[in-house]
Amino acid sequence: MLSSDHPLITSLYILASVLFIVGLKMLNRAATARRGNLISGVGMLAAIVATCLLKGISFQWILLGAIVGSAIGAVASYSVKMTAMPEMVGLFNGFGGLASMLVAWAEFHKWRGLGWEAYLRTLGAGAPDSSLFTAVAAVFTAIVGAVTFSGSVVAFLKLAEWITGRPILFRGQRLLNGAIVLATLAAAAAVVVQRPTGGAAYAAFGAVMTLGLVLGVTSVIPIGGADMPVVISLLNSYSGVAAAAAGFIILNNGLIVAGSLVGASGLILTNIMCKAMNRSLANVLFSGFGAVETASSSAVQGEVKPVSVEDAYYILEAARSVVFVPGYGMAVAQAQHVVRELGQLLEKNGAEVKYCIHPVAGRMPGHMNVLLAEASVPYEQLVEPGDVNPVIDTVDVAIVIGANDVVNPAAREDRTSPLWGMPIINVDQARTCIVLKRSMRPGFAGVENPLFFKPNTRMLFGDAKASISALVAEFKSE
Repeated sequence: MLSSDHPLITSLYILASVLFIVGLKMLNRAATARRGNLISGVGMLAAIVATCLLKGISFQWILLGAIVGSAIGAVASYSVKMTAMPEMVGLFNGFGGLASMLVAWAEFHKWRGLGWEAYLRTLGAGAPDSSLFTAVAAVFTAIVGAVTFSGSVVAFLKLAEWITGRPILFRGQRLLNGAIVLATLAAAAAVVVQRPTGGAAYAAFGAVMTLGLVLGVTSVIPIGGADMPVVISLLNSYSGVAAAAAGFIILNNGLIVAGSLVGASGLILTNIMCKAMNRSLANVLFSGFGAVETASSSAVQGEVKPVSVEDAYYILEAARSVVFVPGYGMAVAQAQHVVRELGQLLEKNGAEVKYCIHPVAGRMPGHMNVLLAEASVPYEQLVEPGDVNPVIDTVDVAIVIGANDVVNPAAREDRTSPLWGMPIINVDQARTCIVLKRSMRPGFAGVENPLFFKPNTRMLFGDAKASISALVAEFKSE
């Protein structure tokens, strides 16, 4: 077994760090994302090998954890549907936070049992000279890890619709959260001041973890389902920060680098998604957006114009340019494959086909990208709103599949709308807009959509997969 400062261990951690960075960079483009994921996995393997070579490692527990974790992961990956991927990702974020919290707890327990000098010897070369640093790192990891775990569980329950997706609000909620934060900081200060040697230190550390778990719940329940993509990104960032902090406790360079990359990338993605909604992070976290269904204050003009599958076919058959706008409804109907088939038929008919994806479409970052990649939609046909909006008035047909809030023109036209200022996909400006929906209910944000009443909009009601399959059948029968 090798010491932590052995050249082989150092080299493996450096290799892992480089592979993490390269893999993360490749995730920036759909065409290289799969390869980037594989490269990052190889980096993680290198980090695991380096850790297993350290002296003092108990292989029987590592082997048991690997077997149990692999079995759970295999079952989950094969059994979880693509529509359930957002809640699965949210839950995985939570497990990362829980693991970091347990590392902090285990190290604090070991420190208490061995004493400072003996504990330093277990850390090996590079151990910190000050017990203050280790105590601060331990309580910080415990707090962030606990908040991440319980907050992710609440996000999972909301996304799985085991509890209401609407914000859960009550009188004095912010005061309660403030009191919990103050109590958490007080318990953390007690731990740092006493270190493990103080009589009440262990109880204070337990209070830190308990209060962190409570804070995670009370912080996420006021957030509505429409904001879950941002919450998942933020919790992902939290899990990375907790992992990096845990790396400082056990002096693991690979964990520090990996956690820092996850934390930073999660924050960047959170910022991108907030900009995509034209809202601040504070507004997402504290506004209770979507607590009640709202309607635009401006009277909706016009009437709904339903369209039959046969009439929709004639509109599409004459189209020279078509833009698909997928949303969560496509995921629920599992319609991505028939959408791809319809797109191929339109191309054979001479139409130019694009798939425009809004950054917050679906219930997790990249949800629509994953679904369309599963259906083998060419990467070059995936475009962003900024690519389509400048030329949307030249598009013959925009097909909206289950998306709602990201195409709501109230964001442009109604200053009193909760969506006002949010950048949307301007499908209402296409020559014809066909909206596939089961009913006239508003989207996750609970805001009425005047798009449905526009003169150039046609509503194709029913299950999206069934409707598109019928359109495919019409094209094949011509």
